[in-house]
Amino acid sequence: MREKSGFTLVEILIVVVILGILAAIVIPQFTGASTEAKESSLRSNLQAMRSQIELYKIQHNDDLPGSTTGVDFTAALTSKTNQDGVVDTSGGTDGTFRFGPYMRSLPENPFNDLATVGEGITRLLGTEAGDDSTGWYFVTAGVDAGMFQANDDDQSAIDDDYHTNY
Repeated sequence: MREKSGFTLVEILIVVVILGILAAIVIPQFTGASTEAKESSLRSNLQAMRSQIELYKIQHNDDLPGSTTGVDFTAALTSKTNQDGVVDTSGGTDGTFRFGPYMRSLPENPFNDLATVGEGITRLLGTEAGDDSTGWYFVTAGVDAGMFQANDDDQSAIDDDYHTNY
């Protein structure tokens, strides 16, 4: 009689079927992980931005970032400013510019990988999707003034959770 050395075809097929069943159970659990990670990052970025906008308002007599003539939203949050919201162009030698910077740079929107901010007087809530031309949208005037939102043309990312006032 010969000694058996190795696996039979049936044994190998059984192992392959078991591995296939396990893969079918495990893989669907990871398919939503990417979207969930982006949503989590988006929430975190929005929370950070909204807190810095609120701090800016507190330190600048309830004015919104970018409300000073000649200063845009990004410059107001990433530069040193004075009480009136004017950006420091002296390179830090003028002591009146004692506020900020509030952010080193603006974070990227994880759904479209853009860190730019669109500014205007409309909001992006409801069924209207953003135009995806900027990473964020900041409402500068009107009833919704101060609203900071993610700007994305993917309807799954346009959600009231991401688009409430700071």
